[in-house]
Amino acid sequence: MESSLMSVQTAAIFLTLFSQCVNGKDCVCELNNLQGPFPTDKLNTVYNDASQCSKSIISTELTELDSLMLGLQRRLEQLEESLSVLEKEDDGDLYGAVSLRIIELELAEILELMEKLNNTMTFNMELSELTTNKLKSMSKNMKELETYDISQVVSKERENLRMKRALAECQKELEATPPPPTRRPGHCPQGQFINMEGPRTYTLNPYGTSYPYGAWGKDPKPALGKEDMYWLVVLTSSNVYANYITHYSSWSTLMVNVGPTYSYISSSNPTTNTIQGPNVVMYGDALYYNCYYTASVCRFNVTDKSVTNTPLPKTASFNNKAPFGHLDAAYTYTDLDLATDESGVWVIYTTTENFGNVVLSEVTQGVPPSLGRTWQTSLHKRAATNTFMICGVLYATRFVDKDKEEIFYSFDTVTKEERYDLKIQIKKTQTNIQYLNYNPRDRLLYAFSDAYMVTYDTVYQ
Repeated sequence: MESSLMSVQTAAIFLTLFSQCVNGKDCVCELNNLQGPFPTDKLNTVYNDASQCSKSIISTELTELDSLMLGLQRRLEQLEESLSVLEKEDDGDLYGAVSLRIIELELAEILELMEKLNNTMTFNMELSELTTNKLKSMSKNMKELETYDISQVVSKERENLRMKRALAECQKELEATPPPPTRRPGHCPQGQFINMEGPRTYTLNPYGTSYPYGAWGKDPKPALGKEDMYWLVVLTSSNVYANYITHYSSWSTLMVNVGPTYSYISSSNPTTNTIQGPNVVMYGDALYYNCYYTASVCRFNVTDKSVTNTPLPKTASFNNKAPFGHLDAAYTYTDLDLATDESGVWVIYTTTENFGNVVLSEVTQGVPPSLGRTWQTSLHKRAATNTFMICGVLYATRFVDKDKEEIFYSFDTVTKEERYDLKIQIKKTQTNIQYLNYNPRDRLLYAFSDAYMVTYDTVYQ
């Protein structure tokens, strides 16, 4: 607590300087504090309260109650033993009178011990109530003091501690002996997909934490000269719509948000051809996405800025009718999920004919694009948080807790085999993962998780 208080106090100074020349000779500087004076009295109050709490609650006082309880228990056992002896050996004369006097003295000592125990319990309850009130007061004052932390020293320190704990947990997992992998479905030339490792990279998107929905990655089939380029789509309108793509020439320029270029699909947002939902992918220098307010897949050509589309079946759900999600949250406007793998582009959706279960279709490249082969599965879409494709196999994830996601389902488009027994863990950096997609070129799984951009390594047998 002391280091946090010092950080707040240090970061609280936020000043501006204004200078002007007087009579063409002398320069006068005016110093203005934009945030008002720092409340030192509140800081001292927190210091004093914390110091008093440390002095009031000491280990001897915390263990005194246990000691009294143990002592009382032993005295009662001793009294019970004395009564048993008296019953067996009472001669009705002098011995009985002496024994009764001893028992009387023991009862007096027990009553005294009980009174002391009651006083201790009362004191501890008062101390607990007083400490609780002081902690509430300190918490309130600390929140007010943090508003002066313009440089966000405290929040960054808190994030560093969280990352250290996460690194320590990762180290423990690395030292543990992993169970032997089980054979998974699939037809990858690099072997069977069996596990996930990572996160490999983890960074906040350039638009900040106010935009939790988005998508990003690298084009699996890039145009000449764009092999190292990264693309980013952030839903900047109500966390539902977007009308442009941001491009970065390399990973380093994306990390520091330097030199981005923009490809505008439309001039306004939302409108015809606007991106709806976060599940978009780049393939062959074109963006594939759910077109605004329609059950159709749009294809935006980055080079000539043209948009073409292919409709899904008339019974397909769209416009937030069948989103991904879990018991505590729904990932809005995720009715259509676009995915890439070694063979091209796929679209995952639902239809009323398939009772809300997942339908998988190939997206055939062309102008306009069209739907190719289609498969119906038994996976109910609302039971999953995300889907992605690897080597012609559909994988689905579900929410486990705030630290873990699990790949639990697969559908093999070659053998038509469905499995619900996959237990591949994904270690999360944030609570929710709004977007997942596999890139066959670098074999990474790209995720957009509560405004953070994350990648994971795919492991093969």
